[in-house]
Amino acid sequence: MNARRDAGADVPRGSRVGRLVEFLGLRRSIVGLLSMVILVGMGEHMAEQFLPLYLLSLGGGFLSVGFLNGMDNLLGALYAFPGGYLSDRLGTKRALLVFNLVSMVGFLVVILVPSWPVVLAAAALFLSWTAISLPATMSLVARVLPKNKRTMGVSVHSLVRRVPMALGPVVGGVFIAFWGIALGVRLAFVGALMMAILAAVLQQRLIEDDPPRKATMPAAQRNPLRLWKFMSGDLRNLLVSDILVRFCEQIPYAFVVVWAVGTQRDPGPVTAVQFGLLRSIEMTTAMLIYVPVAWLADRSHKKPFVVMTFIFFTLFPLVLYFSRSFWPLAGAFVLRGLKEFGEPTRKALIMDLAPEDRKAGIFGLYYLLRDVVVSAAAFGGALLWRHSPALNLMTAFAFGALGTLWFALRGERLPRPVPYFASPETTRRRLLRR
Repeated sequence: MNARRDAGADVPRGSRVGRLVEFLGLRRSIVGLLSMVILVGMGEHMAEQFLPLYLLSLGGGFLSVGFLNGMDNLLGALYAFPGGYLSDRLGTKRALLVFNLVSMVGFLVVILVPSWPVVLAAAALFLSWTAISLPATMSLVARVLPKNKRTMGVSVHSLVRRVPMALGPVVGGVFIAFWGIALGVRLAFVGALMMAILAAVLQQRLIEDDPPRKATMPAAQRNPLRLWKFMSGDLRNLLVSDILVRFCEQIPYAFVVVWAVGTQRDPGPVTAVQFGLLRSIEMTTAMLIYVPVAWLADRSHKKPFVVMTFIFFTLFPLVLYFSRSFWPLAGAFVLRGLKEFGEPTRKALIMDLAPEDRKAGIFGLYYLLRDVVVSAAAFGGALLWRHSPALNLMTAFAFGALGTLWFALRGERLPRPVPYFASPETTRRRLLRR
């Protein structure tokens, strides 16, 4: 694709704005992608964040909440590879439209049918929107931006994703405060549907058409097992550590809101609105660190950033256990926001280690393997919670410590990226050494 045609804004390249646009990698297609992320994400986090409370209000028990979280992980895994396949087969632009339409159907069903079994069935259509669209998203970033800008591109994408994550729960909490859990969540899904429609229009107008496939490019691979041989040893090593750390995240994930807000019979230390503020604190923390960390990651080895991310993942359930009022919970959610410290670096690393002509497929395979295994943690988390919240949170901490230790000892020292402002001669010499 022509880089000038895909520019994010018609600004003089030597101006301050032009340099900022270039530094952040804001090409036209990236701007279209970010618009979609804000709109779809805003609707998603207005409604989906309070789905466990909605299930409980409709008569579903704690097992239905555990099933929701387990289903989210399992479907995220099962959808990841088809998402990569459809992106390779249809192109990112058309694939993203298909994914949006599927989510809209799920939103509509939840709005029309207030029954917890139906809600769980409809959730299969929208819960894993991020998972099914992520291979296409990362493939678009890799196609539009040069290799030494991908960490920044992924970081900007991750930063913008946190805007709706921060604002959505606040708006959803206000809906619940005014209309109660049952009606408030359904109205939040109405808003989600409207924003998804607008996102589909904008992404089709702003994202450039995919370039024609070259005759030498391999066809999209529909069998994930045949892609395994294209995963390097470094990527497989990262995958093992990531699985263990995601056990730490997913065992208590669906019950964090229950720990904080409680139930109608047993209220927790904060209200739904305050929980929305806690989520905003988490996302604001993440947003503040994305660009500085991306700037550092472009000038350093990637391993320390990934290790720090795994440490923050590990500490969250331990700190959460000792947080029994708003301000300690606020500190815990700051820590939860810091877990995004090296997430863009990890995603950029997956793209770097994947073959150039199979990035979406390999990305989908990575998440397929990771989330199929991790889905067991989400299902098991409900059983642990029924026995004791303490058992749930301490088990999560143990898995996180194991995953962090594995990567710290077994993870390779990953190559230093070429700095964005390096001279052309320095860039050429480093690329030749690779």
